[in-house]
Amino acid sequence: MEPVKTRRERYVASTRAALLDTGRRFFAERGFADVSAEELVRAAGLTRGALYHHFAGKQGLFEAVFEDLEARAADRISTAMTAATDDAWGRASAGIRAFLDICSDPEYREIVLLQGPLALGWRRWRELDQRHLGTLLTDGLSALLGESGRHQVGLASAAFYGALTELALSIADADDPEQAREQAVQLIGGMLNGIR
Repeated sequence: MEPVKTRRERYVASTRAALLDTGRRFFAERGFADVSAEELVRAAGLTRGALYHHFAGKQGLFEAVFEDLEARAADRISTAMTAATDDAWGRASAGIRAFLDICSDPEYREIVLLQGPLALGWRRWRELDQRHLGTLLTDGLSALLGESGRHQVGLASAAFYGALTELALSIADADDPEQAREQAVQLIGGMLNGIR
């Protein structure tokens, strides 16, 4: 049985959730640079002190929103891969489809793919992204390549992640996103076959 939270613990959790929800909405709609800390706390119905207590400012809130989206994405991809066939190729295909679906979500695309490198800086963005999604990609490629391709996994992961990210952005701008998504899955499948 889970322990009962005190009123203070519930208040702390609701304050944090309000800031995360407000941050997610504002960062997705307007971008990191065009939102002030004052606007965020006003919209959340809180004080600047609450923001600085929980996140050490707007930058910290953005990073927490980013990490939340990435953790959810990793869970969705992992679930899709686990539910797929026992075959490594089937799991890879399910993971690719799940990733492209996630990238078609406007909040994810704006916050993680577009605003993330700008707001966090490229190195921090890459570090956080690798923490959440890099392991899934590396593990998937390791399973596909087997022992003979172990030396290629690092570079292959970077190449495929770059290709997947660019494809996701292209799908979002396509006239027929569903058709573009299917073409992207086939293209990545062909690339995977090429390194086998």
